[in-house]
Amino acid sequence: MSKKFGFSIAEVLITLGIIGIVAAMTIPVLISNTNGAKFRSQFKKTVSTLNQAALLAKANYGYDFAATQEVCPTNPAEAEAQHPEEHQTFCSILNGTLSGKTFYGKVTNIKRQGRNGEVEYKLETRDTIPDNYTEYLAYALNDGVIIAFHPQAKMCELPMGRRPVQAVFSGPVDNADLSNCVGFIDVNGTSLPNREVNCSRGLNKVEAGSDCIVENNANRLLDVYPIVFNGASIEPASGAAKYVLDTEKF
Repeated sequence: MSKKFGFSIAEVLITLGIIGIVAAMTIPVLISNTNGAKFRSQFKKTVSTLNQAALLAKANYGYDFAATQEVCPTNPAEAEAQHPEEHQTFCSILNGTLSGKTFYGKVTNIKRQGRNGEVEYKLETRDTIPDNYTEYLAYALNDGVIIAFHPQAKMCELPMGRRPVQAVFSGPVDNADLSNCVGFIDVNGTSLPNREVNCSRGLNKVEAGSDCIVENNANRLLDVYPIVFNGASIEPASGAAKYVLDTEKF
């Protein structure tokens, strides 16, 4: 007679318990790593898209963000009607160079799906982005990314040798128009967490020596990145955003 081998119910339950504990420990880490890689990749892609838009506007229409002479209208219909051959605004640059975008006017016009229906889009926590970000004007790209910029944005070019420092958001600067050239990118669109990326250690400034490091975890590598428009380029406006843009791996 052959013997039958198997596991007892107790052994099966113990094994399942161990698997559950290991899964509970590893799955959040895997999700965090996946989200971090996605956020970083999307930030780089969006910065590249905006840089290409500025260069294309310069080549085709003779101006970029530095030579914009007017501010964008807040009314979506008026803004979307602006063409780069007729107006020199941020809106006309984006209208003439990007496809599949939607202009919302003020950031507060953007809605997201909450537990009890539609709710107003807002940033949950912020480090360098100022309180008046709710007045910023916003575009949504065809991949869902939100690009927001100051409502008075025009003639955006940093003085020679000056870097886009954190002070453009929160303090006086030597160029009065510089503080109007800031904005942010939400690479995750209306989806949560809607929180600004921040340093795990070091100072959240772009200057050399700030030593900002952003670890790939759910509390640091987030979906909102402060930026500054500078001529034909878009640059990170915080140490954390700069670190994410400049690094290949975490």
